Parts: sequence; structure tokens; C-alpha cells
Amino acid sequence: MHRTRQTRRGGHVVIENLRITLGDDARRFVAVQDVSVDIAPGEFICLLGPSGCGKSTLLGVLAGHIAPSHGRATLDGARIDGPRPERGMVFQHHTLFPWRKTLENVAFGLKMQGMNKSARHRLATEWLDRVGLRDFAQRYPAQLSGGMQQRAEIARAMITGPRILLMDEPFGALDAQTRAMMQALLLDVWTEQRPTVVFVTHDIDEALFLGDRVLVMSPGPGSIIEDLRVPFARPRLREAAQDLVTQPEFVALKRHLLMRLRHQQSPLPAPRLNPLGDLHSSTASLTS
Repeated sequence: MHRTRQTRRGGHVVIENLRITLGDDARRFVAVQDVSVDIAPGEFICLLGPSGCGKSTLLGVLAGHIAPSHGRATLDGARIDGPRPERGMVFQHHTLFPWRKTLENVAFGLKMQGMNKSARHRLATEWLDRVGLRDFAQRYPAQLSGGMQQRAEIARAMITGPRILLMDEPFGALDAQTRAMMQALLLDVWTEQRPTVVFVTHDIDEALFLGDRVLVMSPGPGSIIEDLRVPFARPRLREAAQDLVTQPEFVALKRHLLMRLRHQQSPLPAPRLNPLGDLHSSTASLTS
């Protein structure tokens, strides 16, 4: 077992009557409407829905980058009103600093918290070992493959011991084999550290393999139209994934979710905020 810094107890997330209005004047529209959900400490939640339904926008509220227009989101009873180290985030495309080596990228959050160099480098080395990047500590992000970059992102997000890990299609740009490896790594880290996870995906197989629950969102304005509890036992090992996806119950749930999504396609793309609060309006940007 690797000796990595243990997370605090996973956080209890409550979203109550949430509405998010984006844009201004003629471009103003409701992106998320009447969302209420209770996420238990340490739960792994997958958000599934058609493009433009507000999944990433909802994630942005939980990250503290987007303020709700109505309602509230809380973590352990405290209103979420801005970014905090207790909430880690991983995006589809890496956000590593290109001028910093991998070790320094992973240790960056600890540096911002005032930890001395030797201590933060020791913990960063432990996390790099944990995600299989120890031999790449002195490489720059551009020298890493896409899968390695996402491994570094997970290590950087987890090193500060977040109570909640927010993931916006983190494996969406990876090939199938690398994606399967990353899913297994994520489950391994989650099982050991037990943060609460909210994971945005378009992939039904991924949602059913990873999640304790799958929340299905309607087209914009997005709302939760189904809260599906995943019945498959844990641990869910990569070696057993092929057997799992061929089980009749898995196939039936996949078909059910596919039909739900097929009838929930948004007729017109709408502008949205990404989880950092940046407004996008082009059709090409409407990926979640």
C-alpha cells in the first residue's frame, strides 16, 4: 500500500431548489432549474445528460465558480460561495502549468497552503508514485501523454485532501484502453481515500461502472429527471469490467438510460458557463 496523504471524511453535499440563470439582456436564459439532490459523504455520483443540459454548469456551482440565481448548495451545512481547497476539480483537458515540472504541478496546492518545499515535495512524490508517475516527476506537461496528464491532474486534486472531488468528463478525450485504465485508477484512489465524487460523463457504461448513483438531467433548462441507484457490488475491478457490462441487469439499465437520453435531446443549443464561470455560445463549445 502506498503511503499517501489521507483525505478528510468525504463531504455531505446538499443542493436545494437550485436555479442558474446565465447571460445578460437579450442573451439571458435559465440553464439549470429546480435541482434538489442530497449526496451522502463518500458517495460516487455520476451526472448524465444531453449536450447543453447544464451538467458542467451545475459542477461549477459546487466548485464555487458560479453563483446560483436561486436556491443554494452546501457542503457539510456551509453554503458554497467560492472556491476552496476542500473541493478538488479535474477537467476533460488538463490545466497543468506548462512551465512547471510534474512534481511542482502536483505540489502546487500545498505550496499555496504554505507548506514548506521539502514536505510538499515528499507528499507530491508519494502521490506520483500512487498514480504511476514517479519516473516522470521531472517532465513538463507537454512531455506527458494525455493519460499521464490526467493522472497528474488527479494527484494534484487529491493531494490537498479534498472532501469533494468534481470531475468534468476527465477521460472524455482519451482512447478506450487508456480510459479503462484511468477508470480503474480513479476507483482505486476513491476506495482508499473516500472523497465524495461528482463525475460528469456522456458515457452510460462509464456512469454505471463508476457510480453509486446516476443522476439523469433533462435538456436545458436542466433538471434532475431520474436518480438511479446502481445495484452492482463493489469493488468493481478492471479485470471484471467485461463480465459486468455483459450481465443482463447491466444491459437492461444501459438500455433504460439510453432511451431516457434519446428522448431528452435538446432541439437548440444554448450558451452555457463552463465550471470556471466562462460563457460559451458557439455550438462547438456545447459539450455538456
